[in-house]
Amino acid sequence: MSDFNQQVIEEFRANGGKVGGMFEGAPLVLLTTTGARSGRRRTNPAVYLRDGERVLVFASNAGAEANPAWYHNVLANPRVIVELGEDRFAARAVPLEGEERDRMYARQSAIDPAFAAYQEGTDRVIPVVALYPETERLQAFGDELARIHDHLRGELAKVREGAPASDLRVHCLAFCDAMAFHHNGEDRVAFPHLEKLFPELEEALDRLRAEHAMIAELLGKLREAADPQTLDRIANELEAHFAYEEEQLVPVLNSLESVPWA
Repeated sequence: MSDFNQQVIEEFRANGGKVGGMFEGAPLVLLTTTGARSGRRRTNPAVYLRDGERVLVFASNAGAEANPAWYHNVLANPRVIVELGEDRFAARAVPLEGEERDRMYARQSAIDPAFAAYQEGTDRVIPVVALYPETERLQAFGDELARIHDHLRGELAKVREGAPASDLRVHCLAFCDAMAFHHNGEDRVAFPHLEKLFPELEEALDRLRAEHAMIAELLGKLREAADPQTLDRIANELEAHFAYEEEQLVPVLNSLESVPWA
């Protein structure tokens, strides 16, 4: 992904679909496709046109001789993710043909003459793709991760504040088991899939794995001898770890329409 595209995507998501620069004022959508060869998720900003319930996007590639990569992706994998303003939904991508394609492209060209110039500048017929929203809205998997973290925060708070000293080790063991289960699942199952889908996360995932190992070591000490000082350190380390993980992974997980490791 180019730095320019990434900047547009970040600005779009931070401002409810509004961006500045060359796209200021343009109706913009984020289209996430699955790579035809790589199988990885790719997100691209695109100008769109509303047509009833469906959303139309145009594979103009600024008038270049080749279709953009995202168009080849939707031919191979028609199920896509659409981000429109603050809304996000799964959709089925269908290229338009014949008279319908010509009519919709002419409509877009009348609204934005740049599209007429794009077509005049290339010998290919610029594809028009209709995005048909699926009726079922997406579950936000990143939000679910945050909810899991909140549950673990709550369990740790109970151990620190509510358990009598005589029962501290028993309560700590239960919390240690829950943390180990959560982190082992991420290390063995979730992270390898995310690394494949989103190579740009490699550095962040390596840091999270290292933090898992450090926290596991602290949990081991807590199992051997439950003491308030170790518990306090775990609480501080976990809060920093959860905050970083949510910052890095929640937006990515929320872009998925299904859990690939399920």
